[in-house]
Amino acid sequence: MWAGSRERIREMVRKEYLQLFRDPRLWRIMFIAPLIQLIVFGYAVSTDVHDTSTFVVDHSNSRASRELVDAFTASGYFRVVGGSRRPADLVRMLDAGDARVGIEIPADFSARLHDGAGAVVQIVFDGTDSNTATVAQGYAERIVQNYAARLSGDVRLAIELRERAWFNPNLVSRDYNVPAVAGAIVFLMCLLLTALAVVREREIGTLEQLMVSPLAAYELIAGKTIPFALIGLADVFLVTGAAVLWFEVPFMGSFSLLLLASLLYILSSLGIGLLISITSRTQQDAFLTTFLIFMPAILLSGFMFPVSSMPEIFQWLTLVNPMRHYLEIVRSIFLKGSDISALWQQFLALLVLGVVMLGIAASRFRKTVA
Repeated sequence: MWAGSRERIREMVRKEYLQLFRDPRLWRIMFIAPLIQLIVFGYAVSTDVHDTSTFVVDHSNSRASRELVDAFTASGYFRVVGGSRRPADLVRMLDAGDARVGIEIPADFSARLHDGAGAVVQIVFDGTDSNTATVAQGYAERIVQNYAARLSGDVRLAIELRERAWFNPNLVSRDYNVPAVAGAIVFLMCLLLTALAVVREREIGTLEQLMVSPLAAYELIAGKTIPFALIGLADVFLVTGAAVLWFEVPFMGSFSLLLLASLLYILSSLGIGLLISITSRTQQDAFLTTFLIFMPAILLSGFMFPVSSMPEIFQWLTLVNPMRHYLEIVRSIFLKGSDISALWQQFLALLVLGVVMLGIAASRFRKTVA
């Protein structure tokens, strides 16, 4: 009895293995996808902060002030992207997102150091990214302390560091994370709903009826995407309202600008979802592919880890991720009140990605219909 049972179980196991390895899609999901995700996780998941864009306002322009700036750049944690003697330039760089950290050195910096009176240095952090600001703040304190210790051996008397966080003075992580979570939710909803759209028609047998209907391919795509686009916009209203009213995240910008960005973001998300749906055979395939795409998209968006700390090749990959551009927009609108002049590059990226994704999906759909 037991021998016969073992034989039947062995044959069932053999049959399952044959079915698994006969389908190249499942083979890719089982072996290639985990390897890709491991590589992405290994390189993108990093709480370290490197090459943080830094703007310097050096009123002193002395040897001592230049040595202090050199100490920041030599650490590898900060990268100077510009300098000036006008504080207004620092404000402009932080508002535009071109700098994450600002260092202002007063005119009497060198003189006070030599007199032993103790100099003052002000460092301003972009608080819209509270995680990066907190880590960078710790690095800055250590760099200034080490520099001061080399000068006098007495850290407290040498340099007083005055720190300030803009746009999020208390570095509240909720104000930074909630808008990003809202963007991730909208992306996932659009991806899931659209990914199941065409493949569901194929499974229930109605895709053939659509193929022989007088509808053109673009009409079918429009009919499939418009309902989900409206649902996505409704989700934007929902999550924005919850963020402001429930979580009390400050909303400093234009809601109409947020809606425009959301529409472009939704269109690019729908294009990705349609591609998944068109290339999947079953709803199960579409569902698995959606989550295989969603996790790397989260990691390569700046949602949890700063893009600037990723290897350069992954920084380039983030440019084709619509979530990265949308999160930069939504955080800037919420916390900075930024306008289109500061965010036009992100808007342009979302527009291009939306057109490209929907164009590829339309082309693949025409081949499917044909």
